[in-house]
Amino acid sequence: MQQQHIILFDGVCNLCNSFVQRIIKYDKQNVFQFASLQANIATELLTKANYHNKNLNTVVYIKNGEALIKSTAALHIFKTLGWPYKFLFYAGIIFPKFFRDFIYGLISKNRYKWFGRQNKCLMPNAALKSKFLS
Repeated sequence: MQQQHIILFDGVCNLCNSFVQRIIKYDKQNVFQFASLQANIATELLTKANYHNKNLNTVVYIKNGEALIKSTAALHIFKTLGWPYKFLFYAGIIFPKFFRDFIYGLISKNRYKWFGRQNKCLMPNAALKSKFLS
């Protein structure tokens, strides 16, 4: 059975799109797939992962059917990318979850103000289309 590594992200957020582009660039194992939180498939994937919060304001990393959110999602994405990004996992995981999620929440709350947003979700080019679920 193939392992599942799906990242759900805010498709209109410039910071989130930049994060996804960086992951694609450094995903040497080609394990990650992506979907916008605004897409219908995101709702299906979240339901399958038993995550029912409809008011998502976070990246979601679905790893083998389990939904990881906020700082935990970001750190596990770094861990899956391998070295040197795996170092960010070990450096970040030493902090308590409440502290990590507080910092994550500040950035998430202000992401449109600080980084801007698009009017609609960005569409992947033909070369990357297979990495995106629709």
